Amino acid sequence: MSDIFARQLEALRARSLDRHLREISSPLGAIVDLDTKRLINFSSNDYLGLANDPQLRKAAMEAIAEFGVGAGASRLISGTQSPHVRLETALAKWKETEAALCFSSGYAAALGTIPALAEKNDVIILDKLCHASLIDGAKLSGATLRVFPHNHLGKLKSHLEWARQKNPAARILIVTESVFSMDGDRAPLPEIVKLKKDFGAQLFLDEAHAVGVIGRNGRGLAFEENLSQEVDVQMGTLSKALGVSGGYICGSRNMTEWLINRARSFIFSTAPPPALTVAAKAAVDFLSSNEGEKRRQRLWRNIDILAEELSIQPASAIVPWIIGDEKATLVAAQNLQDNGFLVPAIRYPTVAKGTARLRITLSAAHEATQLRSLAGAIKRLPKRD
Repeated sequence: MSDIFARQLEALRARSLDRHLREISSPLGAIVDLDTKRLINFSSNDYLGLANDPQLRKAAMEAIAEFGVGAGASRLISGTQSPHVRLETALAKWKETEAALCFSSGYAAALGTIPALAEKNDVIILDKLCHASLIDGAKLSGATLRVFPHNHLGKLKSHLEWARQKNPAARILIVTESVFSMDGDRAPLPEIVKLKKDFGAQLFLDEAHAVGVIGRNGRGLAFEENLSQEVDVQMGTLSKALGVSGGYICGSRNMTEWLINRARSFIFSTAPPPALTVAAKAAVDFLSSNEGEKRRQRLWRNIDILAEELSIQPASAIVPWIIGDEKATLVAAQNLQDNGFLVPAIRYPTVAKGTARLRITLSAAHEATQLRSLAGAIKRLPKRD
């Protein structure tokens, strides 16, 4: 058996597609320690610098003193503690929805929710660049799947026409992201909402990389576009801009009650640790405050600095520097690391073949000098094809 894995690993190495774990020996922040070397960190989704924030640390430590370290059971048994209820109430208020439901991770939120919303005789239509969790949730549902090219409204419309003609009574679920994780671009949300309404479909929007970054107080793209009430299901994560761990679904109270009864990743998982839940609520409270909005604006100042230095126009805190060739991308990432920057090389199957890239993620915790130094190092890389 081990020989099989050895051959498979060798095949990955031959195509520069093998992956390895990195051990960070310091707290997460704008600067991290990797292999005894201190690096400026442009690899994290900690957009607001909250993962090691003193307010969240204090909240978590106080929660451990009060509630211990584990919930001990699933939410439907005895795992729903007061911190879980308080966080869900805060999320619903922040996102301006009737209710919210928390999961152990964003992946679990997608994997449990999508099959609960669509089944065998229904149709799910996904953007081609949707996250793996959304794709896997759609596959598990048993519904008919259709994929439209990234942000291609014409193809989305033709899929909707086909679905409605095929089964006029079927539930149609459009699944997309507000900010796409590897390209950093945004979905054309107003146009998608119009198509959704025209064909009587429902819209599932993953706001993972928009929350904390876009919209007043970081409420996301749907809020910024004044379309929150038109999105049937808003998914998000607690593990990126909010700096903690977990995922959530926001929407109508009837929908979240249905998920409590049908979302398998919710029903059959131990509840998230209460300390993390308390820290996540502290993050939501911070984002809802004036100080939180100032932190978000600081992030956008940093985005603007890098945009000016590299002559680009990013739509989010994610900046892809596409190189194409997998080996050349690994070389570029190592070059940056040798010069003091941690920027990951993203390759197939995370992105399409021939589109390997450096994925730069920005944080409010970065200093302007760090951003300009990174831009200089990128400009010194060998020219892209």
